[in-house]
Amino acid sequence: MLPVSGGIFDLQRSVKAGTALNTRLDHRNPLVFDTHELGRRPGAMQRLSREIDAPADLGLADVIGVPEGAPVKLNLRLESVMEGVLVTGTVRASATGECVRCLETVERELKADFQEMFSYPDADDRGRAKAEPADDAEDDEDTLFLEDGLFDLEPVLRDAVVLALPMQPVCREDCLGLCPECGAGLNDDPDHHHDAVDIRWAALQGLVTDQGDEKDNMSGTASDGVQSAAEKQEK
Repeated sequence: MLPVSGGIFDLQRSVKAGTALNTRLDHRNPLVFDTHELGRRPGAMQRLSREIDAPADLGLADVIGVPEGAPVKLNLRLESVMEGVLVTGTVRASATGECVRCLETVERELKADFQEMFSYPDADDRGRAKAEPADDAEDDEDTLFLEDGLFDLEPVLRDAVVLALPMQPVCREDCLGLCPECGAGLNDDPDHHHDAVDIRWAALQGLVTDQGDEKDNMSGTASDGVQSAAEKQEK
């Protein structure tokens, strides 16, 4: 039964803790790693390399990311410390996206380094007695835990990939983008342009055009009259 004095704060913390305890990691998941071989002796180290298929939505949604199923290479170093297992690693993959200027396909070779501590649940319990309630809540949000000697690398991998990707990818630094008038690609035709007419002069331009047409009509009529007179004179 939950203590009454804690109120909503204790309820939220208990629900979160219960959710974490009820979650079971699947060792068959390629992003779940086993630390049993490493052991809990501080100073022990293990190196791992693994190539996996990229999970869905790995990157910036609708901007750039690693396509689902694309190969992702992981190189990890696992170190046993007093509090848990310190994981240092590098991820390599190919990301694809869309140029924000010309909308052409963009491809980037991605390399990102990361480091994360996965704490032992019992080590965290020992630290709780000395922590203030506010500090305890912040630790719950930021701390990742080992579960039966397993840890899930996916949230760490996602953070590392997102931070390594450009927020506004471009196909090249000097990309000219698209014509704002018709949408034509300016990289293929840098001289492409449209004659801009100042709206303040549009009416006058129409008037000049009408006057020019009238002059052409008058000139044509006069020429016809002169030609007819010449023909009569010859007769």
